Amino acid sequence: MTSPDAGAAGLDASPAAATWAGTVEALHLAPRSFLPMRSAAELTLIAGVGVAGDRYATGEGFYSDRPEDGRQITLFEAETLEALRRDHAVILSAGDHRRNVTTRGVPLNHLVGRRFRIGPALVEGTRLSTPCRHIEQITGQEIFTLLLHRSGLNARILEGGPARCGDAVRPE
Repeated sequence: MTSPDAGAAGLDASPAAATWAGTVEALHLAPRSFLPMRSAAELTLIAGVGVAGDRYATGEGFYSDRPEDGRQITLFEAETLEALRRDHAVILSAGDHRRNVTTRGVPLNHLVGRRFRIGPALVEGTRLSTPCRHIEQITGQEIFTLLLHRSGLNARILEGGPARCGDAVRPE
């Protein structure tokens, strides 16, 4: 039985097991902090490093002076984009949230400390992402407060591989 709180994420709240299955809806990277995110059909995930060509893998990110192996890849829920539009008339594209992977049907807030697959790659959620005021500068919208507790997930890459739009995202 799925609880009413499971919603679009497809999280099974039964005591036996929490099961879910999601997909990669969009992929993005930026070679430097203030550059726009570039859409990609495929990203190369490098174990212990990050996303090939992305600002954090190359040391050109906004927080690169504070290295954190748990920020090798970042994820964001498509459902949050829809909720922002529906509940607050805020329109953000998948590239506007500044995360690498936009998912659908993936309960990101529940994946801290858990391993899961993005296509063939194995990742581990390390902590929830926190919004920063930088996103307001880039988008020109006051969204910092709206993104508290809904700003995605930071993860480390344990086993690399390609990530493609349409790939399955599933628990390990």
